[in-house]
Amino acid sequence: MRKRSSGLITTSRGFTLVELMVVVAIIATLATAVMPLREIAVKREKEQELRLALRQIRTAIDAYKQAADEGRVEKKADEVGYPRKLEDLAKGVPNIKDPKKNMIYFLRRLPRDPMFADEDMDVPDVDTWGKRSYESPPDNPEEGDDVFDIYSRSSQKGLNGIPYNQW
Repeated sequence: MRKRSSGLITTSRGFTLVELMVVVAIIATLATAVMPLREIAVKREKEQELRLALRQIRTAIDAYKQAADEGRVEKKADEVGYPRKLEDLAKGVPNIKDPKKNMIYFLRRLPRDPMFADEDMDVPDVDTWGKRSYESPPDNPEEGDDVFDIYSRSSQKGLNGIPYNQW
């Protein structure tokens, strides 16, 4: 407080060092509490992307199989009707029932596995997925002459405790 010559008392305005330290401590405490929640939110978002990508690709694989069973996609006698390569879903295959041989597309583009750890994005989208052939068992998926199913190649566990490669 300062006393003026007129006899009035004025107060100086501002924060003390203690008040500033308390505010900084409170903000730091709140920030440390929010960071794990942000990490969980980011992980949940990537898991949602993975679910969507798996659903899109698996639906496209089933649509390809149905088209092969209907005779619209070329299938050899010893094949079961699943796509030979995952890329065929987006590149398209000729419709053998169409006189003009127009292409049938099952995906607009092949989504990338959001759980695939590649910093430079050098790996093509198709190689981010694990592929299971029709002949391989579900507990030990292996690539083969066709693509029956796909899975994430990540060995991390999801928020539900199940590894991503078992989704």
